[in-house]
Amino acid sequence: MELSQIQKRLRFCIKNSPYSQKEIAVAIGVSSQTVSKYMKLDIFPALDTLAKLCKFLDVKSDYILGLSEY
Repeated sequence: MELSQIQKRLRFCIKNSPYSQKEIAVAIGVSSQTVSKYMKLDIFPALDTLAKLCKFLDVKSDYILGLSEY
């Protein structure tokens, strides 16, 4: 799976979560502008931040990385 596809999956999970970008940012310890950049596919989170995102959003990292369909 290519990085662009991984970014799209991450964007999908953020967009469909019940949380605002600001709530997500506070929960994972980044700025809301950083979360906005994830949404615009400008940047990809560091691995530790990705782990925090997956945990907070209750999404398996395998799904984000394209290793599973759920």
